[in-house]
Amino acid sequence: MRTKRLLDLGLVLATAPLFLFVTAVLAMGVWVMDGRPIFFHQPRAGQDRRLYRIWKLRSMTLEPDPRRRRPTRFGGWMRQRGLDELPQLLNVLKGDMSLVGPRPLMPEDVVRFVQQHPSFAARFDVPPGITGLAQVFGARGVTLTAQLDGDYARSRTVAMDLGILLRTLWINLVGKRRGVRQLPPDGRAPR
Repeated sequence: MRTKRLLDLGLVLATAPLFLFVTAVLAMGVWVMDGRPIFFHQPRAGQDRRLYRIWKLRSMTLEPDPRRRRPTRFGGWMRQRGLDELPQLLNVLKGDMSLVGPRPLMPEDVVRFVQQHPSFAARFDVPPGITGLAQVFGARGVTLTAQLDGDYARSRTVAMDLGILLRTLWINLVGKRRGVRQLPPDGRAPR
């Protein structure tokens, strides 16, 4: 666990100037194209179900009814590349998140998902991440996400984290549609 935290801090601090610059440019893009607010935040459940506040660049419209909100044009472009997630590097520095781990859930989803899929509980044994197995394999649906998050929580290694980070970088460059990996026919993530 200590090695994972040191890896997170080392990578974030080493790349901070680049990511601060990119985040500032994207924030200006949100402001110019979509107006304010520039950032979006909400509570999420982290390791041991502890609550914290997650930050993102705003990528959705501002309708009062959340069901009617849609990605803005610029927001959709950012989301396709995962760039709206960059402010979460602050969450990594604070220790609320890791670079790699299960995506954090909203508090209202925790009990429901764990009741429906008991294997989902394993995700709370590790810090949540900006990216993870479910993201690099383009998992859709709670069942597959629960399986991949459980696989990660049980068998995570530094080598696995580095592989996920490299695949995430590729996805950020080419987009989610072209960059995600396909799962083998047995549905298990390769080690």
